[in-house]
Amino acid sequence: MGEATARPGRDDSPEESRRERLRRTFDEDAELYDRARPGYPEVLYDDLAAFAGVRPGARVLEIGCGTGQATVPLAGRGCRVTAVEAGPAMAAVARRRLAGAPDAEVVTAAFEEWPLPAEPFDAVLAATSFHWVDPVVRVPKAADALRPGGALAVVRTQHVAGGTEGFFVEVQRCYERFDPRTRPGTRPPAAADVGNADHAEEVARSGRFGPTVFRRHERDLTYSTAEYLDVLRTYSGHRALPEAARRGLLAAVGELIDGRYEGRVTKRYLIELGISRRR
Repeated sequence: MGEATARPGRDDSPEESRRERLRRTFDEDAELYDRARPGYPEVLYDDLAAFAGVRPGARVLEIGCGTGQATVPLAGRGCRVTAVEAGPAMAAVARRRLAGAPDAEVVTAAFEEWPLPAEPFDAVLAATSFHWVDPVVRVPKAADALRPGGALAVVRTQHVAGGTEGFFVEVQRCYERFDPRTRPGTRPPAAADVGNADHAEEVARSGRFGPTVFRRHERDLTYSTAEYLDVLRTYSGHRALPEAARRGLLAAVGELIDGRYEGRVTKRYLIELGISRRR
């Protein structure tokens, strides 16, 4: 489960009720999510192996697996994975995709409420999902799930400057028209300007982990108009809009891509992996 920053300029509230409401939107169309979301590059799994010990035979607890976009590659690399997913529809798709992986299981439960097994894990992974977990619970419970020296691995993705930059300037007007929460004139940040101190400080405050080490990769993905609109339909902020506003927004974005960008746009993602070892 999870999403990259869908676009710049949305002033989302951190309130728990809003977080819970948005988190539930992912389960509304799990098949679309599975089809439209791009997954993660192979270099991320190489980093997990090299820096977090996520190698063949490792016991991995995945928080918020969604439809299994990280789970399937982990199982394919020989990891023994227990994936916890709150959305029943998302979990069902993940189980279907993992049908041929005997060492992977998907549990339908919210991580906050799921009772940890007695045997600790070698690694806990949250792939673009950690921000959806109750901040009071997520770091301490991850520590409880790990053996001493085990790794908490948190993947965060964000839309950054690059790709079809003119489109992401122009499309802001579509959001300003249809979404009153949009801050005018906001642009995707440069990758170098995206900080990670908030996550490192949260982990450090727990007193349960050593220093957090980060690995970063940028990735350009090119979408047709239909593909890009499908990606937008999976973002919680878009799904939460009133239906008329959502339809108007998607139509305007599609017209912009077709009319000004020949039906294709490229989006640049920053993929950041933070690894913290349990003391």
